[in-house]
Amino acid sequence: MKTAKDYIIFPLDVPSTEAAKSLVELLADDVGMFKVGLELFIRSGPALVRWIQQAGTAKVFLDLKLHDIPATVQRAMAQVAELGVYFATVHCGESQVMLEAAVEGAGGRVNVLGVTVLTSISSAELAEAGYRQKYTRDLQQLVIKKAGMARNAGCAGIVCSGKEVNRIKADFGAGFQVVTPGIRLPQAGGVAGDDQSRVVTPAMAVQRGADYLVIGRPIRDADDPRETAREIAAEIKGALTAHP
Repeated sequence: MKTAKDYIIFPLDVPSTEAAKSLVELLADDVGMFKVGLELFIRSGPALVRWIQQAGTAKVFLDLKLHDIPATVQRAMAQVAELGVYFATVHCGESQVMLEAAVEGAGGRVNVLGVTVLTSISSAELAEAGYRQKYTRDLQQLVIKKAGMARNAGCAGIVCSGKEVNRIKADFGAGFQVVTPGIRLPQAGGVAGDDQSRVVTPAMAVQRGADYLVIGRPIRDADDPRETAREIAAEIKGALTAHP
């Protein structure tokens, strides 16, 4: 049964294997999953993934955001599947064929998530990149379009901001998994200087239907990371109880 702490994905956004292992040892009992991103995977590789899997019950989310020609993505995802991770990401990009190749490479052994629009991206940046005004005026429309590509390709779900979760669940159903980054705590005093443009609190994200929350800085930068993780789990439990 999924518990409140299982909603929490902690990103190991650190530059060394030693720092990553220290955080895993600290938080293994208080989060449901550890996210290994591109920087850490390049440095530490599959060996760290296997170490995390042996360190406790927390699952591994390999966030490499694959984006290449379909044949390359298919072969890369097949290698990812060999690692036994729970989630792996691929950019929705420009082609549903690439997403289909990722799902085929996964072979049902890993849950493929499509990355729609990075939470650091603003409407102004999309306009500068040449996107149609339809999408720059209402960024949610672009997220929905890319989510549809992911769903049609057979992906398990998507990564999107908490502000789009309601619409994703309404359009694609409760079973289509939503992982939400850009989570911040209300008591943190805002997000000034933050590189995330579309942020929500844990309770807001869960109430909107998010299945997993990527929560990094609020836990990592806390005076007591373990206690903060437990407080977030309590907030999530409260939100689930209030909106079952």
